[in-house]
Amino acid sequence: MPNKAKTEKKTKGEKTLPTPCSKRGCEIVIDALEREGCKVAFGYPGGAIIDVFDLINQSDKFEFILTRHEQGATHMAEGYARSTGKVGVVIVTSGPGATNTVTGLADAMMDSIPLVVISGQVASPLIGNDAFQEADVVGITRSVTKHNYLVKSVEELPQLLKNAFHIAQTGRPGPVLIDIPKDIQKATLKNYVYPDSPDLPGYRIQVDAKPANIKKAWDLIGASKKPLLYVGGGVINANASDELFLFATKANIPVTTTLMGLGAFPETHPLSLLMLGMHGTVYANKAVQECDVLIAVGSRFDDRVTGKISEFAPKAKIIHMDIDPSSISKNVKVDVDLVGDVKHILTDLLPLVKRCDTDDWLKQIEGWKEQHPLRYNGIDQGDLIMPQHLIQMIDKFSNEDAIIATEVGQHQMWAAQYYTFTRPRSWLTSGGLGTMGYGFPAAIGAQCAFPDRQVINIAGDGSIQMNIQEMATAVYYNLPVKNIIINNGWLGMVRQWQDLFYGKNYAATNLTRPQPGVDRSQTHSGDWMNSEYLPNFEKLAHAYGWWGRKVTRKSDLEEALKECLAAKQPAMLDVWVSREENVYPMVPAGASLNQMMEGMA
Repeated sequence: MPNKAKTEKKTKGEKTLPTPCSKRGCEIVIDALEREGCKVAFGYPGGAIIDVFDLINQSDKFEFILTRHEQGATHMAEGYARSTGKVGVVIVTSGPGATNTVTGLADAMMDSIPLVVISGQVASPLIGNDAFQEADVVGITRSVTKHNYLVKSVEELPQLLKNAFHIAQTGRPGPVLIDIPKDIQKATLKNYVYPDSPDLPGYRIQVDAKPANIKKAWDLIGASKKPLLYVGGGVINANASDELFLFATKANIPVTTTLMGLGAFPETHPLSLLMLGMHGTVYANKAVQECDVLIAVGSRFDDRVTGKISEFAPKAKIIHMDIDPSSISKNVKVDVDLVGDVKHILTDLLPLVKRCDTDDWLKQIEGWKEQHPLRYNGIDQGDLIMPQHLIQMIDKFSNEDAIIATEVGQHQMWAAQYYTFTRPRSWLTSGGLGTMGYGFPAAIGAQCAFPDRQVINIAGDGSIQMNIQEMATAVYYNLPVKNIIINNGWLGMVRQWQDLFYGKNYAATNLTRPQPGVDRSQTHSGDWMNSEYLPNFEKLAHAYGWWGRKVTRKSDLEEALKECLAAKQPAMLDVWVSREENVYPMVPAGASLNQMMEGMA
């Protein structure tokens, strides 16, 4: 067992102080993870981190999940963090082990996910000498981490570990990497005590917004006739969904959410307008363009939401609540800034809130809802499975507290549109970076956190293959995640853009191999069903020890889906859907929110 620090020998007042003890660097790492409340860590061993791994099995405070690729480990840690609100932990070796985490770090940075990645490094004297499995990990990850460290002495290791966890989970959350050379893992610190607080003199987080700005914001809201709440993932990160609900319902203000904000406000509520932006609802985007006050809560005005910025919310005064001051007026100039924790800000606003005069505004929105509902060509398609129908079926038959993950592409947008989200931390997706291969390992991470909850990854036949090796991880640890593949034989979202904007030049997007004499361009005329989809996901599932089944007919879907969701083991359902279906509504890139393509006459 690692040498445990003795406690309760020295006291100062009523505070019990630990007795300093002797520990090696590798023991300090394990002790830090235990003290920071780590319950699960993900990663992959190697020579430069072997001293830490030599102690992992000796800890009874956390479980280590051996992944099959380091990128998978980072996404698992993201899924764990996103679903729990805790810091996700990754431990990897030097060189390629560390560089394989870069995509996950960038993804976590974009989506504000708290991670601590601990990487081994070659011994300090070898750094810069092109040693075996050496890479400048601090340099490589500087732009994709909130902060990173190269540990230069065992004396500074405890404080840097404490700092890393503090930075990752405070303010706007994000990933922190700490690179530990092998000699420092072996070195001994004679008077070790784990710090009880971070040492970050220049790191300041503004939690409470200025009272004058809070009053100014409410004065604008209270006088408005067409206010609108535009809610992002920051509400979920701040655990502020309850405060948001109280604010919206008390003021009687409609709510639209970003892709990362799904679940922050219940979509079953009459005030919900569902998602806005490129593939948002028509009525949400119309509301943005017609509102007179837009209240942005924990969102960052990214291009997939705003469309053409010069024509975004042209009639509105804009109020922006966010923990990150650098996000204020970064993309869209705002009229009132409320910098701070949105939970605190909404709490401070609530005493001022009165019911707004929004009856006429809500009637106008209700009219838009009736005229422009989410819809698709699902009638008279015979036994052909429409992808939107599949999502509706998952919504109908999944558990009430299910966690839904997605990869990236058409299936991601259909899931966002047609699955009903009513609670926070039930939606795992890559919003900012758009990482294909994110969803499946993220689902595994969430399943580790909640072994008794239903966790479903909705995937495309392209995205699922990005980290498909993690099927071995799921079965090894008996994690009953469900992979439901919307299989259309394409890299679907790229094909959609080729269809709409590139003259149907389907370059490098067709994933099928047609039978001899079958035109590769055939869609759902019937012949495409004779094409060969690679791989055979049903057989692959069985090879990995999963439950697996392929469905090509609508009449078989319900029974197969119920069987998949009821499986007590990892399960993969390969659903062949209409090949040529596109995601609508859609705002073309660079267009304004008024220029939506609805896709139906």
